[in-house]
Amino acid sequence: MIESDYPDIEEFLEIVQKLHQHPDPAVKKFFDRAVPITITRAPGRLDVMGGIADYSGSLVLQRPIAEATFVALQESDSTTLDIVSLGKFSGDPARRYAAVIPAVDYGSAHRMFAADPGIHWASYVVGTLLALRHERGVELPGMRILIWSAVPEGKGVASSAALEVAVMGAIAASRGIRLASHELAALCQKAENLVAGAACGIMDQMTAACGQKDSLLALVCQPAQLEAPVFVPSELTFWGLDSGERHAVGGSSYESVRTGAFMGHRIITTRSDIGPYLANISPAQFEKDFFALLPEEVAGEEFLARYGETFDNVTRVVPSRTYKVRQATAHPVYENDRVHRFRDILRDAHSEEQWTSLGELMYQSHASYSVCGLGSSATDRLVEFVRSEGPRQGLYGARITGGGSGGTVAVLGRAGADEAIARVADRYKQATGYLPLTFSGASNGAASFGSLTVNL
Repeated sequence: MIESDYPDIEEFLEIVQKLHQHPDPAVKKFFDRAVPITITRAPGRLDVMGGIADYSGSLVLQRPIAEATFVALQESDSTTLDIVSLGKFSGDPARRYAAVIPAVDYGSAHRMFAADPGIHWASYVVGTLLALRHERGVELPGMRILIWSAVPEGKGVASSAALEVAVMGAIAASRGIRLASHELAALCQKAENLVAGAACGIMDQMTAACGQKDSLLALVCQPAQLEAPVFVPSELTFWGLDSGERHAVGGSSYESVRTGAFMGHRIITTRSDIGPYLANISPAQFEKDFFALLPEEVAGEEFLARYGETFDNVTRVVPSRTYKVRQATAHPVYENDRVHRFRDILRDAHSEEQWTSLGELMYQSHASYSVCGLGSSATDRLVEFVRSEGPRQGLYGARITGGGSGGTVAVLGRAGADEAIARVADRYKQATGYLPLTFSGASNGAASFGSLTVNL
């Protein structure tokens, strides 16, 4: 780790060293000052292209953002897991969860946290412990885990993945457990799917673990094949603009669209051996052989009677729900094609014409989200404001990110087009009363940071 690459580490180290001065007595005495602590860091991510197509095997392009989650872990002689999550901003209350480390299966843990929204945030931490126990046979001692995060929750920038990766990285470093970055990411995804109950793909955890600040992480989600990172030319910059409309991967719209895509996959497999991933179908083949085969929508009960369950091990078809199948299935097919074209152009993008082509692919991706039912009026408005600034003002394209239905919009523009971004944010505030939080920096993933051992 080169500390100059992580200016936020100094702030976190100061917080840890001064924890004994915290006004909350429980936080003040949280750590045993005679026992060293292990510190890890994992960033959030900006979903540049790919998004929800990850669960269908698409190529995705992700940018690790400057905002990150820090974890400080200290082992104890007890059997208790004690977690404190500090607020990022002055005056934010600390959250605490303390319990004996549960010796339960994934389903039991999921039901326990789902039954109490007040402690659900702790499921992302407990899930990582259970994944290590069930998948790697690791028995863990008591632990004190301090969390401090600058990654905003519910904004579509993978705050949960940053937390999971930082926690599991701290446990592995403290216990001397060897985990390759891709294995750590896969274990964290399992924790989120099976304990936290969010049907996410793996791109968030892989970006938090493996991202590089000067490039886009290129990942073929079959299930997690890293390809050469895509360098971002110095002439270009990506921003994230928070719409203020809360995003949740665990929401019913996201799960309905994911389920609809796997329903379409199941229907297609009755006619053709396409393998496990929709993204491997070309747009031409989809239009020729499968488009007319798929219903626009179908009731869950009818689908189950004809085809049985899908091949997805994360979602289930609800008999009483109606699913949009054709568009949910089409999206990853066309999105994978768009992402490949985006990468091809970006690799040698040095002209206004090329930059505008990149932006047009982002606009197409945004429109496809809306057709699937994952758009929102708030993100549509931000995208339109970016479009109205246009290439003349240095902004080339924008799209909704992650699981959709609100959250953050990714924007591509010329380096130095901050005034245009500021105008977009100001127009949005005038229209809605909400000033978007803007993300503009990048940082390396957890693998590059590694871990620190600190004495108090």
